[in-house]
Amino acid sequence: MPSSTDLFTDSHYKRYGFHSKTDYDDDSPRTVPNRCEPIIARSSSFHSPSTSPTSRSHQSSPTHSPRLGPSRLSSFHRSHSSLSSSPFGWNAWGFLRNWKLQLNPPQQHKGKLKAGKSWYRTKRVKGLLLLLGLLGSFFLVNWIMLTRLQDEAAHSITESSRNSSADSVPVSVQGKWKKTRKGKKPQKGNFERLLALAAHALAENKREPKDLWQEPFAPASAWRPCADQRNWEPSEGNNGYILVTANGGINQQRVAVCNAVVVARLLNSTLAVPKFMFSSVWRDVSQFSDIYQEEHFIQYLTPDIRIVKELPKELQSLDLEAIGSVVSDVDMGKEAKPSFYLKNILPILLKNQVVHLVGFGNRLAFDPIPFEMQRLRCRCNFHALRFVPRIQETGALLLKRLRQHTGHIGLLDSYLIGPFAESLLEERGNHSKKASKYLSLHLRFEIDMVAHSLCEFGGGEAERKELAAYREIHFPALAHLVKTTKLPTPSELRSEGLCPLAPEEAVLMLAALGFNRKTHIFVAGSNLYGGQSRLTALTSLYPNLVTKENLLSSSELEPFANYSSQLAALDFIGCTAADAFAMTDSGSQLSSLVSGYRIYYGGGKMPTIRPNKRRLASIFTKNSTIEWRVFEQRVRKAVRQTKHVQTRPKGKKYLQVPSL
Repeated sequence: MPSSTDLFTDSHYKRYGFHSKTDYDDDSPRTVPNRCEPIIARSSSFHSPSTSPTSRSHQSSPTHSPRLGPSRLSSFHRSHSSLSSSPFGWNAWGFLRNWKLQLNPPQQHKGKLKAGKSWYRTKRVKGLLLLLGLLGSFFLVNWIMLTRLQDEAAHSITESSRNSSADSVPVSVQGKWKKTRKGKKPQKGNFERLLALAAHALAENKREPKDLWQEPFAPASAWRPCADQRNWEPSEGNNGYILVTANGGINQQRVAVCNAVVVARLLNSTLAVPKFMFSSVWRDVSQFSDIYQEEHFIQYLTPDIRIVKELPKELQSLDLEAIGSVVSDVDMGKEAKPSFYLKNILPILLKNQVVHLVGFGNRLAFDPIPFEMQRLRCRCNFHALRFVPRIQETGALLLKRLRQHTGHIGLLDSYLIGPFAESLLEERGNHSKKASKYLSLHLRFEIDMVAHSLCEFGGGEAERKELAAYREIHFPALAHLVKTTKLPTPSELRSEGLCPLAPEEAVLMLAALGFNRKTHIFVAGSNLYGGQSRLTALTSLYPNLVTKENLLSSSELEPFANYSSQLAALDFIGCTAADAFAMTDSGSQLSSLVSGYRIYYGGGKMPTIRPNKRRLASIFTKNSTIEWRVFEQRVRKAVRQTKHVQTRPKGKKYLQVPSL
């Protein structure tokens, strides 16, 4: 490696008052001090990256900013950190030391310098002034750049801390999950900024999109109901009796009833009117005849299966568990195929003449299953199950008030409220007032969903303890799984779209889709986790928001008090009859049953909004930077491109409308 003096040409020495390199070295072979070598080398390659140990240590430092080269923030010596490297890649402090060395040469060279003393002094003064000007410029630019970098870093930290306290939203932990991609952070932070932008956009009172209240899936208009058609002889039910006890809430019970009808036909058995198990979650003692018209159910399905109100007396006295005729949900897998019942249930039925299916919920597959069997299941759901008159009458009153007393009859009214649909025509004489449209919104945000979701909702440690305690009581198997298995984190679930929308996200979706501030919104599932405060975002943006508790007086609701299933029936009516329906969780059984009902009877005129939760989660992740116009475009695209017809995956817990 050449010495440090070899790095200079004669022009370098002339710049500092020497005629040549030899003129400087005649009396002494000494070289420039070794301490200046890094500075000389750096000045000879103006933009070359530093390879000094000091620079390498800065590169490996965890606090070093990746936006800066190693020579920008590092100084030649720690004691002179205030004179750090200039933005141009060379060290001002080292250059000053080198300049001082040249201005004060060693004594043994005085004789050599006398010849050019006058010329040198003039050059020295001019050079010194130039140096001071350059140094002042360098320090000023350096200070400005460092200040800006510090401001950007502080802003980044502020944004990070602001985003660290957020709401996650509820989920259903079902099926497979994928890990978030490296570097992709899940949604954190609240939605105050987007809510403020939404409020501003709604205040402008823009015209709603033309297709906002229309079914986006055009082929649906060609579909016609066909489940009432039969292509077989009645079943005599000779192989014995099936007794079913369904668990869950009204929607899960409804699915269980339809499945039980198909199993009875499959096994050529007689079905006793299903019973409903008391739920520790819903705490409702309602039975079949408290919600549905029993006589209509029996008569309508008579051409398909034989149904009795109760078991014969000789079978009622049997100890079914002792004789092995009790089959629980533990003994039956979800989505069991017809072959399972033929192989495992039929032998018990033939032997004991009775089988009791306990906890019978989602225990019959949708695929593969014979077409006529699927049609029978839909016949039960859409035709055989009618609400009792007192639910229909109160439902008619609810619809009348939702539509502002305009005497309007909807497409589905006669199927939902039967003869009470005629009561909506009392004010038909008032033709000047147009029927008021309303949007229904189902918020599946009750505590059971929240606890089962394994998501977090901004309540910190207190919330985690509360939900863990709830799971221990109501979902012990899930609680055990949490303790023994590594499950996806709340942020991972959310980024994969496995969480239903929170109320705050739901209102942002509606505003982005274009529903104006005057839109009338009916909210089902208003018994939200966290109380009515969770509705604040909705009511602030959409003041015309109501629930059944707002529209019906306490005396009108009194007959349904303490009967959650019957109250849920009113929500079912209000959601199904709406001009547009928005769900926040496609896995919710109420949302699935409502959307199926609207497809079956709606003639392609009853739009349903199904959010693509994974895509929306990605959009909400950018809530601290995204502009409202871009947010609108992305939300509308995500909702518009959501599949409306798709293969029903296994393990889902709801009844979908079949191919028509």
